[in-house]
Amino acid sequence: MPSSLPVRRLLDLDFADLPLQGMLALLAKRPAEAPFGYIVTPNADHLVRLSRDPALRPLYDEAMLRLLDSRVVARIAGLLGLDAPAVVPGSDLTAALIASLPPDEKVTVLGLPPTALEQLASRTGLRRIAHHNPPMGFDRDPAAFEAAVRFIEENPARYSFLAVGSPRQERVAQAVAARGRGRGVGLCIGASLLFLTGEERRAPGLVQRAGMEWAWRMLQDPKRLARRYLVDSPAIIALLRREARQRKG
Repeated sequence: MPSSLPVRRLLDLDFADLPLQGMLALLAKRPAEAPFGYIVTPNADHLVRLSRDPALRPLYDEAMLRLLDSRVVARIAGLLGLDAPAVVPGSDLTAALIASLPPDEKVTVLGLPPTALEQLASRTGLRRIAHHNPPMGFDRDPAAFEAAVRFIEENPARYSFLAVGSPRQERVAQAVAARGRGRGVGLCIGASLLFLTGEERRAPGLVQRAGMEWAWRMLQDPKRLARRYLVDSPAIIALLRREARQRKG
């Protein structure tokens, strides 16, 4: 990535400060055969988890790019007098990148059950998808984790979509980058592909722009997401307030 890339620092992370279209143009210029680099898209949940577990920091520090995934975080930061970077949700980036690809472009996907993969191919027209869906808990099984890393290395593509949840996907991406055998760009994008397959419904644009996509997602799957959004993620407010005080002091 160019040294002239604009960045903004927030919560001890340097975020790329480019809107979606600027990011697409930047990635399009990167050669497909370039050494593997990965993109992380932290949202409020990721940032809170990172503050509680510093051992996760290298996963973000070693990323090629960090993109702020949360309009809520950006708005709270602004209200507190902090300059937030441009918001580029991973789901928006994923949809735009895939829409820009010709049908015969090779892509690599880590995650997704076979039925969802079929839907992805059907809805996007992509014909060359290399796919590996690691087993549950693969990040705690050295052999399964190694298989996931090797799959990315052995199936190089301009774009590899890592859709196995955070921080598992970031750990795989970090390992691929550290070994130096992979090529292209790895995108740690969580559930973004599920929106394209129709397996999950994304919030309408108006809800997204209002910063309420988190509430929409929680209502779709309250058993899994209620604690994340109602108990864990609100701690982001305290983190941003502390940063605002430190900068003023």
